[in-house]
Amino acid sequence: MEDVIGKNAANYKELLRSYMESQDEQALYGVEKVSKAFIQNNILPEEIVNLHIQSMSEVHKDLSDEYKHSMNFLLEAMIFYGLAMQEIPLLKEEKHVLQSEISVAASMQETLLGTTKPSIEGLDIGVISVPAHQMNGDYHHFIKGKDGSLGIAIADVVGKGIPAALCMSMIKYAMDSYPEESMSPQSILRNLNRVVERNVDPSMFITMCYAHYIPSESKLRYSSAGHEPGYYYNAQTDSFHEIEAKGLVLGVSPDTEYKQYEQSINKDDMVILLTDGVTECRDGDRFIDSNEVLGIIREYAHLPAQEMVDSVFKHFERLQDFQLRDDFTLLILRKDV
Repeated sequence: MEDVIGKNAANYKELLRSYMESQDEQALYGVEKVSKAFIQNNILPEEIVNLHIQSMSEVHKDLSDEYKHSMNFLLEAMIFYGLAMQEIPLLKEEKHVLQSEISVAASMQETLLGTTKPSIEGLDIGVISVPAHQMNGDYHHFIKGKDGSLGIAIADVVGKGIPAALCMSMIKYAMDSYPEESMSPQSILRNLNRVVERNVDPSMFITMCYAHYIPSESKLRYSSAGHEPGYYYNAQTDSFHEIEAKGLVLGVSPDTEYKQYEQSINKDDMVILLTDGVTECRDGDRFIDSNEVLGIIREYAHLPAQEMVDSVFKHFERLQDFQLRDDFTLLILRKDV
């Protein structure tokens, strides 16, 4: 650092002398080149101010005390400024490491929580889940039974990032460990509630809806743990109805019991499950309401279920100028026979 300053000190002094005498543009051009050399060698701002003070004292021997005091004041200010600048490369490196770790965690989350959309006879399934940031605080999972039935979980963690991803991984593997005969929604939520209450920080809660579709009966049984209400579309009456399901969020009390509900599904009927990232989309400063969401779903209802959810997402993505404010998960089941 001292070598760089020493090599440029004389040049800086002469450029300063020339500019003080004639305000020559060439002197300004010359000092720009000196400045680039300082930047390339990470010369701290207080060193440059100190060089200027020394050069001025040689160029002008009769500097006023007021000027000298002001430059000393500036030098002191630049010392603290320089200390902050020295921390910037370290902070950038730490940020890069953190971003790399988050990227790895997001990749692991995608692998650990990945679920395959199953093929169920007589049922058209569409699902989309897009995180607002790298880590997804939403979760959905399909479990296909040997009898052709379908278990569906959709959840949202109150809390984001890596802790949420780890929490969701625990939920997924807890569900995978349950025997198929225990797939009733109320029993699954009851068991998961105990897992969350024992193993998750009290500040983190999970909302979840678990549904079980039985093709042979054309019925959907479901329970909710404080999750965003879903909707049922009745094709015969061409109307949407909110799916009523009450229940305490997972992890609050170990003894919580969950009520189970039942819905018959006829040809062309739809079941819509979602997270609050769908219903709390914004149009500028205005929150959209559920009727607007259902209106957009109706607009694309003529499409296959997967194309339908993709089109609904693209609509709300455009509405938010392609900047999601929350994780967006939408799942639609349509009975097609």
